[in-house]
Amino acid sequence: MTRSTSELNEYVAQTRRDIVRMVHGVQSGHPGGSLGCTEFLTVLYQNVLRHNPAKFTMEGQNEDVFILSNGHISPVYYSALAHSGYFPKSELATFRKLNTRLQGHPTTHEGLPGVRIASGSLGQGLSVACGIAQAKKLNKDEKLVYVLMGDGELQEGQIWEAVMYASHNKIDNIIATVDVNGRQIDGDTKDIMGFTDLRSKFEAFNWNVITMEGNSLDDVQDTLSKAAVLSGNDKPICILMNTEMGNGVDFMMGSHEWHGIAPNDEQLEAALAQNPSTIGDY
Repeated sequence: MTRSTSELNEYVAQTRRDIVRMVHGVQSGHPGGSLGCTEFLTVLYQNVLRHNPAKFTMEGQNEDVFILSNGHISPVYYSALAHSGYFPKSELATFRKLNTRLQGHPTTHEGLPGVRIASGSLGQGLSVACGIAQAKKLNKDEKLVYVLMGDGELQEGQIWEAVMYASHNKIDNIIATVDVNGRQIDGDTKDIMGFTDLRSKFEAFNWNVITMEGNSLDDVQDTLSKAAVLSGNDKPICILMNTEMGNGVDFMMGSHEWHGIAPNDEQLEAALAQNPSTIGDY
C-alpha cells in the first residue's frame, strides 16, 4: 500500500513524538539526528521498501534490505520499525531500559525484528551493505540494499574503502544515503574535519550521485524512486540528503547541541505540542 502525503505527515508527526518521548523517558539518547531523518525513514518504510515485517529473516532474501550505519539515531529507526509492524509499538516505552531489546545503539543478540547488524561503532554499515548486495547478486535476487550514513561518520576511513570496493565491483544494487546535516557531536562538520565537495568525491569513485531535500516528503519519495531506476547500471548510487538536525522541534534546530542530550519535562511538552498526531502514542 502506498500512503498519501497527508498520511505520511501523520506518521512523521507521530515518529517525532516517539523520538522525544523515548529519549526523555530515560534522559539519554540522540534526538537531533533522529528528528532530521524522520521524513526519510517514514517514506522508506511506509512507501518504498519491498519487505515483509511479519516474516522477518536475517538473510532478507527476495526483500529490499535497509542497514542503519549511524546507529546512534536508533530512536527514529525503532519508531519506523514499530509503525511498520516489526514489533509492538508499546515496546518503544522500553527504550534504553534494563533488559530491553531496544538498546541505545541497535544490536542483534536481543533478536529485535528488523535489525540485521549492530551499529554502535560508526563506519561499518556500507561495508555490510556491500556484502549483502553482492550476496543478492549471487543469489539472482533482484531486490535492493539501502544504507544510511551520517556526514560526520564519513570521517571514518572504512567508509571510503567500501566506496572504492563498491564501484570496483560494480555493486549497482546498493543505494547509499548520506545525512548531510553539517553537524556532529562536537560541532559543525566543517570545523571538525571539512569535506569540501562530497558530490565530487563520490563521483571520483565512479558512483552515480543525486541530491535530495531530506525534510521534504515529496522530494524524498521522488528521489528514492529515481535512485531505484538508476540501479542495475554498473554503478552504485549515492544520495546526498540535505537535512536539518532537530527538524520539527524549533528549539532543537540550527545547532549540534541536541545531537545527544535529552529534553526536560517542559521541553518535552513543547516538542509534543509542535507535533500533534492522530495515530496515538505508545
